[in-house]
Amino acid sequence: MAPSNFTDTAGKSLTDYPRPSVAVDTALLTVPAGSDTLHVLLVRREGSHEHGEWALPGTFLHEGEHLADAVLRSLRDKAGIEGLRPRQLHVFDAPERDDRGWVLSVAHLDVVAWSRIERAVTVRDDVRLEPVADVAGLPFDHDAIVALAVTELRDTYRMNPDPDKLLPDPFTLLELRRVHEAVLGQALPKDTFRRHMQPLVSPTETHKEGEVGKPALLFKHVHAR
Repeated sequence: MAPSNFTDTAGKSLTDYPRPSVAVDTALLTVPAGSDTLHVLLVRREGSHEHGEWALPGTFLHEGEHLADAVLRSLRDKAGIEGLRPRQLHVFDAPERDDRGWVLSVAHLDVVAWSRIERAVTVRDDVRLEPVADVAGLPFDHDAIVALAVTELRDTYRMNPDPDKLLPDPFTLLELRRVHEAVLGQALPKDTFRRHMQPLVSPTETHKEGEVGKPALLFKHVHAR
């Protein structure tokens, strides 16, 4: 694209202003099978800067590239994960956040069922999960990105039954409460949880078999097909 000849009220053109580099970083959250704790996906960094350190998957924006495409490229190239749709979380713009220079990070968030990323985590040695409560000392301001992502996720799970569908359909109310406890990082009163959440999920006509005592009624997400 040819440079514009237009100037602003200060008499400056676009090229007169310094330009930061733009990066994308993604906090990918999940509850692994058999776990009662929320985890975040990390990748081992390649290249010369912070080589070998664990960090969020990210990359620099290429010329003419959409942010969403850069996010998908970083997840594919850094973690071997495809088919997700992360959403923008926040722009981290502290001038000193990257010691290589002036770099803005457009942070993204995705919350996915364990089955969506299980293969990448289990077959690659440069990809791992970390409990969010243990995240500390990540490069750049990735600690802050994880903290904000967790806060936003917990806000949505306080009032809504598994909005990101971490649980497959169908499920019991006990299973639903356990995934909410994993996300929120705290125990939830059984009766209070049931009274609030049961009207917000769809009962099925089947029960979970193979359990001691009375079989539990199975439910599904309201918008499940």
